[in-house]
Amino acid sequence: MPQELLLQVSPEIAANELLLKDYIGKQIKVSPKEIQHVSILKRSIDARQKAIKINLKVSVYFNNEPFQETKLQLPEYKNVATAQEVIVVGAGPAGLFAALQLIELGLKPILIERGKDVRGRRRDLKAINVDHVVNEDSNYCFGEGGAGTYSDGKLYTRSKKRGDVTRILELFVAYGATPDILVDAHPHIGTNKLPQIIQDIREKIIECGGQVLFETRVTDILVKNNEVQGVVTQKGESILANKMILATGHSARDIFELLDRKKIFIEAKSFALGVRAEHPQSLIDSIQYSSDYRGEFLPPAPYSIVKQVGGRGMYSFCMCPGGVIAPCATSPGEVVTNGWSPSKRDQATANSGIVIELKLEDFKPFAKFGALAGMEFQKSIEQKAWNLAGQTQKVPAQRMIDFTKNKVSSEIPKTSYVPGTASVEMGQVFPGFLTQILREGFSEFGKSMKGYLTNEAILHAPESRTSSPVRIPRDPFTYEHLQIKGLYPCGEGAGYAGGIISAAIDGEKCALKIGESLNKKTSNNS
Repeated sequence: MPQELLLQVSPEIAANELLLKDYIGKQIKVSPKEIQHVSILKRSIDARQKAIKINLKVSVYFNNEPFQETKLQLPEYKNVATAQEVIVVGAGPAGLFAALQLIELGLKPILIERGKDVRGRRRDLKAINVDHVVNEDSNYCFGEGGAGTYSDGKLYTRSKKRGDVTRILELFVAYGATPDILVDAHPHIGTNKLPQIIQDIREKIIECGGQVLFETRVTDILVKNNEVQGVVTQKGESILANKMILATGHSARDIFELLDRKKIFIEAKSFALGVRAEHPQSLIDSIQYSSDYRGEFLPPAPYSIVKQVGGRGMYSFCMCPGGVIAPCATSPGEVVTNGWSPSKRDQATANSGIVIELKLEDFKPFAKFGALAGMEFQKSIEQKAWNLAGQTQKVPAQRMIDFTKNKVSSEIPKTSYVPGTASVEMGQVFPGFLTQILREGFSEFGKSMKGYLTNEAILHAPESRTSSPVRIPRDPFTYEHLQIKGLYPCGEGAGYAGGIISAAIDGEKCALKIGESLNKKTSNNS
């Protein structure tokens, strides 16, 4: 039997198999030559002390024990070309994993995506970055793979109570992701690696008889006697099915408006909003690792920080070490920021959303919009930022200390945000209470992370798409909409997930609930 060990070693030892075998040999008093293989089961960084250590959980195989590398296999997918059809709206992680799960259950997914396939999206991302042109159906938020594909591919989740995180990670590995995501405490695929994985998932769906429709925007949901009948697309085509998973993401405002217009029950939901802060990565490394030089064996340092300021949580969100800030508007006349990192996280800057939790009472000025009040609040800030920065995809920007002192920055250095920045006093972007909390909060952040509060850091505004401003309520047991039978609200856009992993889990769960419903119906009829 292999022997499991918990180790704490230097970064150099953790990165070198021969050094690791030597270290283990000394620990368990055997010759390193007797160790055939060391499998790393879990890996994390402990930077609490001056001497940084890597925590490892390993399985040690000795020479007299069989060891064979196991390759994760895909599930036994069925051919569903002639099976009962289920509409899945949205090809983000919730929709894609729902479609795969439906195929496992012997059901045929019709996957409808308003944007382009994962490769076709690139031209539109270039257009928003270089030409400041926003394609409302194809951008960083819309298109195959969803928002996470080109804005980071981060797989860390706190949603372990929601479902089987390991299953989702193993599926990603089976589709081509690095096995490191099964080991690392904060797994990350990277925006440069994720598109091929997404493409392979789509090809598997089609190979198994599923249908995938790109550049097909849903403009109406067909309902009769409070039961789903299908959808209508922007081309006027009707696609019929009496089961539908609605997984359109947190930025599909037209879907929220459609549901509201059809009097399909939705409700306003709180979310968080703020700025995206960019520091030199070397500065974050020096703060987090307490060292002037990170060295070759440590990754670019992330950070996570939370404070209570003015009775509200202010915290880092979607922190991207060695990453860049991206333009994530989904309509002309607005600016939105987000961040992403390539798989190597080798860019010169680190960025993170720094956001404040909002309350439903903050949306009172927009009360006339009912359940869409939070969405209109969000929209008003994005539009104001667009106007203040010159009505292009440039964003309002300010040096961090200047912001805390209510002082317009005399100049803004070039940042990783390609469309560019405009020097603006960012108190003009936000309501007064948010500005005050942000100013106090950055001062508090500076006390916890010495060196964080600096004019080397540039704030970009706004970071406003942290989660959906709307919840589409569903039954906690059946996952069906409370009012419309056969409608399964799903993922981030419906208010039930926050990131790639939790969205994928929710997609699988909705598919499983559909399977349960159909099995129950079949058994009742037999």
